[in-house]
Amino acid sequence: MADTTDPHGRGKARTPTAWSKPGELVDLIEVTPLTLNDRRIYNQLLENAWEAIDKPVTHVVSKSALRGSHNSNDRVGESLERLMSAIVKVAVIWDGEPAIERVQLLGGNLESGRADGLLEYEIPARLRKIIRNSQVFARLQREVMFALSSKYALTLYEMVQKRGNLRWKASERFTLDALRGIMGVPKGKLSCWSNLKLRAIDPAVAEVNALSDFMVEISPIKTGRAVTHVEMRWWSKDGDARGAADRALQFSKVGRRVKSEGRTEQVSIPVSGGQGVRPRPAWLDSRGAALQTSTYETARLRHPGYDIYFVEGEWRSWAANKEPAADPDRAFLAFFRSYAENNPI
Repeated sequence: MADTTDPHGRGKARTPTAWSKPGELVDLIEVTPLTLNDRRIYNQLLENAWEAIDKPVTHVVSKSALRGSHNSNDRVGESLERLMSAIVKVAVIWDGEPAIERVQLLGGNLESGRADGLLEYEIPARLRKIIRNSQVFARLQREVMFALSSKYALTLYEMVQKRGNLRWKASERFTLDALRGIMGVPKGKLSCWSNLKLRAIDPAVAEVNALSDFMVEISPIKTGRAVTHVEMRWWSKDGDARGAADRALQFSKVGRRVKSEGRTEQVSIPVSGGQGVRPRPAWLDSRGAALQTSTYETARLRHPGYDIYFVEGEWRSWAANKEPAADPDRAFLAFFRSYAENNPI
């Protein structure tokens, strides 16, 4: 739920599964794009530092708390380095006038060499000032944050949680460039509306609607023939819908994605490790016969976190007007490798 308490309320008791994030850090524009893991770790660092986040002190957190379900500290270190080098633009008020402030997200830090060791870190001075003056906060649930499967979904969730309980507002208009910047779309990627909608907006809306306390809708606005703006509308779910969202959070990651995307289970691809089966969506049947089971399993292992069937759809669209591949399974895996390099998560 969104929270509009003033910043002096930060010290109040809160449940261990929810916390407040300053609104300015929700609608920031990434100059340096971050991954989903970067955003999750940064939210955890902010939460951990919350009681003294606007003070010039060093904060301490265990590395195991940041790893989540991953066994390696490598991804934590890589995320920390990206966060240290990341520059973001934040809309602020300076002398009563709108202004843009450019800040770094994370200051210096010290990481223990032990796998179960600690991390010391600092919040940069300019960022502390922004947080100290913040008046609007987004109430985030940890369960939802870790259930969302893309950085676009996590960003949209934060945007809605920031605005959800504002009594005087139920919609907001953004330029397409501003929305792309807030969602962290890399420059040169998803440049046309149709691609942005298909690959970023629609999947994010589906996940947020399935898992959060609010419903959200994003509609295009044209200037002439081109889409130049979007309007985002949100509204609170009723009791039954909130109960459905709570139940959805209990599903497996695969089950949640199937449910939020409205997919049906027609072809089942076995998954190792006792995780059941992954359904191949019915809409892919019209694009071509299923690939070998081992091909899907290889794709899943090589590229964890990606929806292998979405990428299969992208591959089949790309290959539609080309000569049929002599070895479709090998061609798909080659396409997947390029796709993952060009569309990091």
